[in-house]
Amino acid sequence: MAQDSIGVLVGLTLRLVKASPQNQLRLLELADLDAELVRLARRRQGLPEVAELAEMEARASELKDALVMAETELSDLSKEQGRAERDVDQVRTRIDKDRARLDAGQVSAARELAGLQSEIESLHRRQGDLEEIVLDLMERREALVSRRDELTAERESLGSRTAEVAARRDAAFAEIDEQGAKASDKRADVAVEVSADLLKLYDQIRSTRGVGAAMLRASRCEGCHLNLNTVDLNVIRTAAPDEVIRCEECRRILVRTPESGL
Repeated sequence: MAQDSIGVLVGLTLRLVKASPQNQLRLLELADLDAELVRLARRRQGLPEVAELAEMEARASELKDALVMAETELSDLSKEQGRAERDVDQVRTRIDKDRARLDAGQVSAARELAGLQSEIESLHRRQGDLEEIVLDLMERREALVSRRDELTAERESLGSRTAEVAARRDAAFAEIDEQGAKASDKRADVAVEVSADLLKLYDQIRSTRGVGAAMLRASRCEGCHLNLNTVDLNVIRTAAPDEVIRCEECRRILVRTPESGL
């Protein structure tokens, strides 16, 4: 039984590090402040405005690409419409020229007259086809202009809403950072009152466990929330006040207080 107790004692304590009960109690303050800093960091990352701004940025990128595409299509349509309108003008000019020859009586031969009239009819059909193309291009361009204007209006509205959300985010950041600065300053004040060896151990545990120290309350480790068995509790009862006790389960430093139930 004595050998078992010695083994448990080695597991629960770290004989290379000793610290006064007052020093160990300061670890609980550090743990609370570190938990507060973690909470603030998570709150900062988890602000709804952060996620909302990310969605807005993604939409702004989509709008930018859509507007570039719309402008490109408009430019291409304008060129195509310009070519079609020039073709219509050329056909009209040719019709006017042929009709002028007819009206001036410059064509007398029956075969030549029939040929000229046939050409004018063909040109009219060609003019009609070209004008249909121009009309279609105009309708497509009008729809595209309307689409571009909608995208532009949405982008402007999105810009205004983005500025509002960014302002709320920045205000929340400022509040969180102010609280974080206060907690960091207070932590620094507490840390200087902890012995170097104990603080080093605490920080090593915190880097892997998230929490470096926990209170032993009513025979339970407040770090892993598990109850200690009778053997472990008996060992802790007999340990010297300056022994640094560690939880056998989570390996965090166990700080003894009047609430420990020993």
